[in-house]
Amino acid sequence: MPHGIEISGESCRGCVNCIKACPTEAMRVIHGRLKIIAERCIACGECLRICRHRAISLKESEWASIADDRSMILVTDPALCTQFSWPPDPGILEDILRDIGFDPIFEETALAFDLAALAQARSIEEDDPRELPMISTYCPSVVRLIQIRFPELIPNLSPVESPLETSIDLWRTRHNRYDVPSALVAPCPARIAMVNRPVGREASSIDHVVSTARVAKEILSRNYAPSREQDIPKANSRWVNWCVSGGEAMHVRLFENRPLKTLAVSGMRSVVGILQDIELRRLKGVDFIEARVCDMGCIGGIANAESSFLSRLKVENFGFDRETDKERMEELEELYRAGIWRLQQQVRPIEQIPLGKDVARAMEKLSELQSVYAELPHLDCGTCGRPTCRVMAEDIVRGEASLDDCIFRLREKMGNLSQELHDLSKRLVHTMTPEETE
Repeated sequence: MPHGIEISGESCRGCVNCIKACPTEAMRVIHGRLKIIAERCIACGECLRICRHRAISLKESEWASIADDRSMILVTDPALCTQFSWPPDPGILEDILRDIGFDPIFEETALAFDLAALAQARSIEEDDPRELPMISTYCPSVVRLIQIRFPELIPNLSPVESPLETSIDLWRTRHNRYDVPSALVAPCPARIAMVNRPVGREASSIDHVVSTARVAKEILSRNYAPSREQDIPKANSRWVNWCVSGGEAMHVRLFENRPLKTLAVSGMRSVVGILQDIELRRLKGVDFIEARVCDMGCIGGIANAESSFLSRLKVENFGFDRETDKERMEELEELYRAGIWRLQQQVRPIEQIPLGKDVARAMEKLSELQSVYAELPHLDCGTCGRPTCRVMAEDIVRGEASLDDCIFRLREKMGNLSQELHDLSKRLVHTMTPEETE
């Protein structure tokens, strides 16, 4: 599925926990089986977290196909560096991945993250700025959440491409190799959706996606230990900070020409709350918002193996160089002018499923929807297989449900029918007299 998850029909028990957790009402349970409306799914992974029956899982690439293709280049989310007992030094992880036989492109990855931070700082400070505060596009789930629930905030989205995509573009440009397949190590279904259904570009530069937990398992099964001592922190390791809440905002401030006011939020409830605040113009004076739907940032992704608390502790205890030398800065300036960091396409809102094909029909259906909604109990219990009574009313108007799907309405109907049967049972046959019935 393009949204990064797959459903096991045999395991689904129809418990409706997942439809209550979905922030965009993308899930239904019909006839005891889960259904996902792909257009509304933001691949946040909230359904995976709450499903106790393992009916939902990641739709990642087959590990065997990736492990057997040694010509494949590998780009990793920073969260992978935090999954082991040793410090989150990408140099250590690079040595191990090369020993296994992969070709990690950490040099280009570090450069791409630096470039993304620089580009975001410049985009905020340019003479004709975009809507402020600028919202990071690094979390694909946040971008899709805005497309679906907060389309008026699309002008606030950063014009900067994900550095994970940019790193592959950089490698292929440097080596003039466009035929080499690529794989991404991802901590969440949002990254899988980023590859299968990219936003801001026509096609992803990434060919395969595998979970952080799967790669961590492969490394741990080989009993690897760091082969070198921790060096003095270098500039090419600070991209690891992006995996924890606040790391991207810190990186952006390294390239500021004027003091930038930034905020970092994580967790679905906090993200929705701050988007509502932006919508209501309550965050005037704030320049940049780093938002992640996973608690604590990408280290809280459902596809990680390590505790997010331990991962954060490792990042906090590992020093990162904040200085950028002259040679590095010149390289970044050249790439910035080339525009390789920029989104290729404009982000557009995701249209909701219309009630009718034309305005008149839609208005008629809207009036019908309000009438149907008034007949429902407004309890939002989920027993009909829909997350709310409002969604239930929409499905009824579209012909995809009936009032009898509501257990309360059905119970009321059965009660009325039972009373009617009881009353009918007391009626006499016309040919009989009351004395004959005694």
